[in-house]
Order: sequence, then C-alpha cells, then structure tokens
Amino acid sequence: MQLPTKWLAQLPVSEITRAIPVSGGDINAAFRIETADQSYFLKVQPQRDERFFAHEIAGLRLLGAVITTPQVIATGTIDDDGYLLLSWLDSGTGSQYALGQAVAAVHQQHQAQFGLDHDFTFGKLPKINHWQSDWATFYTEQRLDVLVKLASQNHLWSTNREHHYQRLRQELLADPYMHQVQPSLLHGDLWSGNYLFTSTGTPALIDPDVFYGDREMDLAMTTIFGGFDEDFYRGYQVAYPLAPGSQQRLPRYQLYYLLAHLNLFGETYGPAVDHILDQY
Repeated sequence: MQLPTKWLAQLPVSEITRAIPVSGGDINAAFRIETADQSYFLKVQPQRDERFFAHEIAGLRLLGAVITTPQVIATGTIDDDGYLLLSWLDSGTGSQYALGQAVAAVHQQHQAQFGLDHDFTFGKLPKINHWQSDWATFYTEQRLDVLVKLASQNHLWSTNREHHYQRLRQELLADPYMHQVQPSLLHGDLWSGNYLFTSTGTPALIDPDVFYGDREMDLAMTTIFGGFDEDFYRGYQVAYPLAPGSQQRLPRYQLYYLLAHLNLFGETYGPAVDHILDQY
C-alpha cells in the first residue's frame, strides 16, 4: 500500500518528508513517517474507520502505566482508511532478565474480574471479553469455545478433535486451580515480535491485545515460537513466582494460540493442536 501525498497531508503532523513502508504484521499497513526532526509509526487499516484501533489504544494505555510502550499521538479516519499514529521507538539491545521482570510488573496489575470492558470483534479472531468472576468459565466459553466454533465453520475441525476437546473442557472446568486464579493484566499476544528493547536497553511492549486473565496464558505464548531465553523466565520468577504446576498447565494455554493459528493459517497447525488434544 502506498500513501498518496494528499492522504499524508491530512495527518496531524506537519512537514512530512518521507513515508517508508515497514513490517507491521499481516493486519495493518505500516509506515515510518519522517519529518525534519522526528519520526512516527503509522498503522493504516484500509477501508475501515478508526474504531478498529480503539482496542489497541486501550491496551497501550493500560500497559503504558507500568512498562514502556509507543505513545498514542493521534487516531482518525482519512478517505475511509482508519489510522493510528504512534511515537517511534528506536530499537537496541537489552536484558532478557529485565524483560521478564517488566512482564511480571504488568501481570501484577490486577482486576476484580476476568475480561475487559469491551469486546474486540473487528479482527479475524473475535475476542469476547465481557466480565466473568470465574476463570474456568471465561477461558472455556470466551476463548477456547469461540475458536473451536470458528474452526468448525472453517472446516478445520473433526469428530476426533471434538471428542478430545470435550474431555479437556471438562477437566478445565473441574480443576480447582482454574477457580483460584487472580485476574492479571495480560498483553494477550506475547510473542517475540511484540517486544523490543529501546536504544537505551529498556524493555518495551507493542501490539497489545489486552484483557485480564491467568498470567500463565501470556507465558504460554512465549514458549511457542521462541525468542525468550532462560534469563527471561528467571527474571519473571524472581519478581512474581508462579504457582506450583505451571509447567503441567502450559499445554492448555498453548492450545488457545495454536487454535488461533489453525484458524488463521490452516491445517499446518493441525498436528500441534492434535498433540495437545490427544493428551485428553
């Protein structure tokens, strides 16, 4: 996607010298916007208005209270394209131990219930966030069930998967641990592409999909694609130790993200989903 000069002129930034396409995932077009003395990060959602970015803005503000995030400069709609203009973070190198401690600080932000004050249904994977007092109910009904239903609609589900899933579901609802979880603020999509170190080495988080849930769910995502080393987990444990049994619970949370990728990218992720389901 190229941004015409006329389009760029409507941004609330003066004297733009360049708009350089950059990597921004598969959801938005992304650009580095340069002026004579400053750079910005711009996300554009073609043919969808600014409401698309309301959930991300809310997440950046919640996370930004305890960890470095890009600052929200402006949001709006230009020629039917929604945009989100953020501060540009120059990246460098930093400590995985410090990153672990920073994520632990995020997870120590608690709520009375699980969920969030709004749903996010603009994306390919709907996030049903209405408040729940019980984590087992929230995770099964508002996370796993949603993706299982979507996989069925996408012809990516089978009788065998359904059989094993129902057994897992019953185990989750009966597990005493699931009824004792304290709601923590979660990044929601904590893979290696969503953290960076600033030029001064400070850990920062980007592209949030926040809600309040079991912090072990965020940590499960860190284990799927790599990018987090032992220092990260050591730093986390020192700052906010996990309850006993977290390693045994890991697959139940990895399953959510694998189901998400099954729906987004197809049967390539089927064997990984089956590997977890077949344990039940």
